[in-house]
Amino acid sequence: MAPRHAPTILQRRFGVELKRLREAAGMTAPEAAGLLGTDRTVISNVEAGRFGISEERLRRLGSIYECDEPDLIDALAAMTGGRKTGWWEEYRGKIPPGFLDVSALEHYAVRLRTVQTAHLPGLFHTEDHARAIFELFVPALPRLEVELRVAHRMARQSVITGDHGTPYSGVIHEAAIRMQLGGRSAARTQLLHLLDAGERTNVTLQVIPFEAGGYPLLGDSSVLYAEAPNHHLDTVQMDSPTGAVFIDSPTQLANFRTRLDLVEEVALTPSESRDLIHSVAKEL
Repeated sequence: MAPRHAPTILQRRFGVELKRLREAAGMTAPEAAGLLGTDRTVISNVEAGRFGISEERLRRLGSIYECDEPDLIDALAAMTGGRKTGWWEEYRGKIPPGFLDVSALEHYAVRLRTVQTAHLPGLFHTEDHARAIFELFVPALPRLEVELRVAHRMARQSVITGDHGTPYSGVIHEAAIRMQLGGRSAARTQLLHLLDAGERTNVTLQVIPFEAGGYPLLGDSSVLYAEAPNHHLDTVQMDSPTGAVFIDSPTQLANFRTRLDLVEEVALTPSESRDLIHSVAKEL
């Protein structure tokens, strides 16, 4: 099997969880390889996301590591190669790979939770809003890349609008609601689109008003918590000046769940949030 030169976030996530299982069993990579009957480098390459592994071998490793969580092994088994190529692969090599990793996380998540301080959630952008964001980049992006990024962002929305839309809970700060990206008309159209999205049965939107003061995650402009079929495989994605950052430490994941719960408590109710968004749209 040829090595992967640039493992995706899901391939790396798979390897990280396998490494955790091995370390929990108190076993070294060479010891695990010996019990699996393979070369000692195979385990380290799989754990780094450089090589894949068959479902049969994955389940054998689960037995070797004496994992007592069959649901976790089943979730890992589903990641061993049976998945079809995602729609986002058509953009590989055309836009940054972090964008594609986010698409994959969203696609396979069973629930999405977000907090947005400076921007509206990407899953609800209009084309004009998304284009206005990408046109702010310095140095300026080539026109073709801007349009590719806009098209990719529009395609991401299928996880919400599809026949089996993924449950989504989003918290947005009022500052993002009032940001007039692309001008007043584009901003108003964007808020009306957001209101329409909030009517979907799988979508819950809340707004943190200015008067709420401080709250957990205040210093983070964008947080995505992607819940996996098994909670051990949950992943947090955050924006940074150098690209997407992915977090999978069990302790950090637990802390993020607590912070998200606290943020939702600070925010307005969905009904009150809708009234505020509608009021801001009327002012435009």
